[in-house]
Amino acid sequence: MKLILAVLVVVLVAEAQAQWYRFPGEAVQGGNDMLRAYRDMRKANWRDSDKYFHARGNYDAAKRGPGGRWAARVISDGREALQGLSRRGNSDAAADQAANRWGRNGGDPNRYRPKGLPRKY
Repeated sequence: MKLILAVLVVVLVAEAQAQWYRFPGEAVQGGNDMLRAYRDMRKANWRDSDKYFHARGNYDAAKRGPGGRWAARVISDGREALQGLSRRGNSDAAADQAANRWGRNGGDPNRYRPKGLPRKY
């Protein structure tokens, strides 16, 4: 009886604390959220909407959990690093990263929404 109780306690503690098994699925879903935001940005082709889609992709991915948050950070930082090689200045990169952090930390992406952007985005 004591052994069963001990195993039950260990399982409950591990279940409540670790949940490491969800991380890969959250990461994949977060990556899909980032891809959806990128595709919407390309489809919308709307002036000054870049920051909004950065924030929205990070926001949606981070809502998935730690795995989604990780995926959003890796994708955002990687994208900015690659674009930094071809950019003329760093002011746009800094603004993009601010929008990324805003969305990843749960900020409303509509803060960056440009006027007139269709509601479907």
